[in-house]
Amino acid sequence: MATELEIKLTLSEAALAQAWRWLLAHPNATQGPEKLLINRYFDTPDAAFNRARAALRVRKAGDRYIQTLKTQGEFVNGAHRRQEWEWDLPGPDLDLALLVDTPLMQQVALDDLACVFETNFRRRIVMLEGGGSSVEVAVDSGEVVAGDQVLPLHEVEFELKGGSPSILAKQAMALAGAVPVFLNLVSKAEQGYYLAGVHQPEATTLSQPPSAVNLLRALSFGWLTGQSVQVPAPWLAALALPQADDAVLASWAQARVLLAEGIKVPALLARLPAFGKVQLALALSADT
Repeated sequence: MATELEIKLTLSEAALAQAWRWLLAHPNATQGPEKLLINRYFDTPDAAFNRARAALRVRKAGDRYIQTLKTQGEFVNGAHRRQEWEWDLPGPDLDLALLVDTPLMQQVALDDLACVFETNFRRRIVMLEGGGSSVEVAVDSGEVVAGDQVLPLHEVEFELKGGSPSILAKQAMALAGAVPVFLNLVSKAEQGYYLAGVHQPEATTLSQPPSAVNLLRALSFGWLTGQSVQVPAPWLAALALPQADDAVLASWAQARVLLAEGIKVPALLARLPAFGKVQLALALSADT
């Protein structure tokens, strides 16, 4: 079992191409391998894995088959921290015996598992190394498929391989300053479950006191479902950005007006291309 720490950004197809060029121009960048990844996600008819906040998949990467179990984990400093179990397989079929020693064994009727959806994409890798830190950046382009339903998938993931966790937010913020991005708390698996109609996520409750994480979750929910995000102006005004520069503060002031009026996420991003930097600043403020 390993612990995974990553920041995931969603981009438009055009912005993804810009992000790739920006990453390759980074002074500490080394281009890594490119792979086509075919991922089948499994669950029971009553979505037991999803209800347990976990995901089970078999990935085909070249000639290699990999079975992975991930928990949803927690959101800290803009990054997801998850538990992850990974096993090599001889072929494309699940090996249920590998799940015996995991926490999910007692929660899921393993005999009822079936493929629910797929996420299929091209992954290009860039390593950013320097100053004692190592970050793997995965640039993913493809689609989420559930039956005859399809969603485009364009993401950049920063994953910590070594060094201080703070480097993830620093690198993500630098990219957000060059390319429009959206800090997305919705995983590929959650997108698949939603597309398959297996799981309808619940809207985020904007609890008191105001929480940056609550707002980020509400924005991700709005992105996934297409619903407007409307937040009371006093609630928004109580969220401070102590580490933000003047440009981010100006974007945040505009965003507060739009969110108080009620706006859909694509419209918000079109109005404020630098909103990704606001999101990252909010994430960093959550633990200050």
